[in-house]
Amino acid sequence: MASQPSFVRRVGPDPHAHGQQTPACSGCPDIWELSNGDFAVIGIRVTASLREGLPASAGCGPDEEIVILPRRILTGAKSSIP
Repeated sequence: MASQPSFVRRVGPDPHAHGQQTPACSGCPDIWELSNGDFAVIGIRVTASLREGLPASAGCGPDEEIVILPRRILTGAKSSIP
């Protein structure tokens, strides 16, 4: 069995840099690069409230979640994304 990838580096600045607050209770949202080259997104789970509004060309399977990633987190990471 293949091992789980590990967290390698945060993509973008620390979301708490300069005393900034995050909207979730455990320090998220955040973006991390994994040891296998994939990315992990930690966000606020909103699957239940947004699933019905997904466009016809999008889907969210039973093993997936829709998460909110605030704009400042993603735009702050832009220069760090390969």
